[in-house]
Order: sequence, then structure tokens, then C-alpha cells
Amino acid sequence: MYSIAGVTIPVPPQAVEGLAVLTTLRLFQYAIFRTRAIAPIAKADSGAIRTSPTTFIGRAVTPIHGLAFSVPSVTYVLCVTGNLFTQPAWMQRMSLPNDYFQHETQVVLRIAACALSFVLVRFFGRALTHLGNQWHTIGRREKPRVVQTGPYAVVRHPLYTNVLIQQAVFAVVFWSYAPLVGLGIIASAFAVKIPIEASEALIMEDAAVAAEYRAYMQRVPARVIPFVW
Repeated sequence: MYSIAGVTIPVPPQAVEGLAVLTTLRLFQYAIFRTRAIAPIAKADSGAIRTSPTTFIGRAVTPIHGLAFSVPSVTYVLCVTGNLFTQPAWMQRMSLPNDYFQHETQVVLRIAACALSFVLVRFFGRALTHLGNQWHTIGRREKPRVVQTGPYAVVRHPLYTNVLIQQAVFAVVFWSYAPLVGLGIIASAFAVKIPIEASEALIMEDAAVAAEYRAYMQRVPARVIPFVW
């Protein structure tokens, strides 16, 4: 039993872990199905990937940040589900500090983080809608177009913004330091991928959109986080 905002509500510990598991599964299900749906449309409308990074780091950076994002989440889902919706002892050793919050507050924070994750799903979907047939993991399509609407009018890489925020939110959803380690790896990978090996360097090599993208960079200077990066 937990007293939340003066109201006593029965919330078994397994229920919070179960909510965290279901939230995580929903996020991955949505991301996988949405990107699988948009991939053939992008290829049909804008052609195949014409230019991809040639260096080792350019080819490796996407799998690196993909694993850093997915490994903590997949590990959490498998281990907690297999342990009957209770975190194993080794996982509890990586828990966020409990000294600063009452247990009831921790529960509220985790539930709120789950709710925020669904808001981020909507943001992810909106960014994909505006990106449309230009979607790709890394490289440049045969018929490139500079997307400047929706979230792309605020930052140049809103999908990366979504990934970073979601990974930070996962730390609260799981109440664990593990996603924060992944967050550091992902941010480092993006710092390499964005300006050098990925989107921007490859786009600027295309004479058809280079001038438009240069103007877009001046109008939207933030790559991922407004006023910060």
C-alpha cells in the first residue's frame, strides 16, 4: 500500500516493474514496426542509399549507439520478466540512490517516467512523419531533400534528441544507472556521427542540396539540443 497525494493506493512492487516492462516493450514495438513500414516507402520514393561512410568508425558508429540504447533495456525486460517482475539482486546493486526519496515518491517518479515515455513515442512518430521518404540509418539517398518542418524547424536531428531523452528517462523507469552509461556512449557516438561521418558531411557533398542545407544550418544552428548542441 502506498500513500500518494494523500490517497492510499495498493501498488504491489511487481506492478511497477510490470509497467516498466510493458512501457519498454511498447516503445520498441512502435519503433520497429514504424521504421519497417517507412523503409520501403523511402526507398521507392527517394531511391536507395547512394553514399555511405567509408571509414571503419563511420560504419561502426550506428551499431555502437544502437547497442548502447537497446542492451540496457533488453537486459532489463528479460531479467525482470524472468524473475517474476522483480529486479534480481545484481540489478538492484545498480539502482539509483534511494536515500533522497521515500519509496512512495520513487514509485510516483517511475510511473511518471513511463507516462513521459509515451509522450516521447508521439514525438518520435511526428519526427518520422516529417522526415518521410528521407528516412535512413546513415548515408544519403539518391533523391535527397532537406526536411525543415515540424521538429526539424527546431533542431536538425530530432530523432537523436528523442533517443537521448528517452535513454535518460529509462534511468528513472528502471531506477538504474545502467541507462545513464548507455546515454554517455550514445552521446559520444552522435558527436562523431552527426558532423563527420553521417548526415551533414554526406549531405554537403551533394551539390543538389548543399546550398539549401547550408542555409538550413544557419537558420537552425542546434543539432540536437537547442542552445546547447
